[in-house]
Amino acid sequence: MYIESHPALADRPRPSLIEPALESLLNQSMLRVEVVAELHRCGSWFLNAPRYTSGLFHLVGAGRCRLEGPALESALALEAGDLVVLPHGDPHCLSASAEGPSRDTDRTSMICGQLRFFGNAHHPLSHALPSCFVVRSQEAGPTFRQLSSMMVGIVEEGLVGRQVLLNKLADALFTLAICHYARYTDERRGLFAALADPRICKVLHAVHDAPGQAWTMQSMAATACMSRSAFAERFTQLMKMPPMQYVTQWRVSIAAQLLRDRQQSVAGIAQQLGYSSEAAFRRLFKRVSGMSPGKIRADVVSTALN
Repeated sequence: MYIESHPALADRPRPSLIEPALESLLNQSMLRVEVVAELHRCGSWFLNAPRYTSGLFHLVGAGRCRLEGPALESALALEAGDLVVLPHGDPHCLSASAEGPSRDTDRTSMICGQLRFFGNAHHPLSHALPSCFVVRSQEAGPTFRQLSSMMVGIVEEGLVGRQVLLNKLADALFTLAICHYARYTDERRGLFAALADPRICKVLHAVHDAPGQAWTMQSMAATACMSRSAFAERFTQLMKMPPMQYVTQWRVSIAAQLLRDRQQSVAGIAQQLGYSSEAAFRRLFKRVSGMSPGKIRADVVSTALN
């Protein structure tokens, strides 16, 4: 599914709770954004990208290009400054713009990268985002344009340390893209549908801010000012999972991030997230994520050594 937001929707009111609740989630984004390629093409060109296990993004630095793929009903024309995001790594094709004859002097440049959510299968943003969405440069505001222009400038100047700089700027640009999508899209599902419901949004905000609290169905329903049955039904309808399952998966997603810091013990992480028993936490983490805490830490060490 491809979704494109439009600035004309800016006049439509949005629930005031969306911004702080989304900010609390992004504050613990558990997301790694990394620039992996800089493409420069002239004349006629074609690039076929298979399905990836990570999400993907392409920022058009100069020129124009065309994007096609199963997630799109029709080809998508991209211009300089546009950002296209494929959060689930769907296969797609990039090619020279179909507008007008191609010339050898035509030049298209792109900055391409990957998006990885910690605890990818359970991250609420991963479920809420469509197969493809685009942020148009002219619709995204000056801050977005400044960040994208900085990234393009860093590539063109060949600055020392540019990989680090590009990754940091790409992380900020993607955050802006998420906020832009959340604010303007009319196609809401999962997390974004829940954030548009003031009562469920209030609960999500509370859980994201205090994942280690002893949450129960009763305490969450009370936070939403709803009966237990009405709350459970509404939450499950919007988030496509029961409330307590969401709390567990959110805790596991946070744990996956905390485990990457070897200064923190597994027992300490378990306690932060509301588990009094390290053994119980280890069993739950492996059951939900499919990996043991030790495997997460081993992967971190292996990545650092490589």
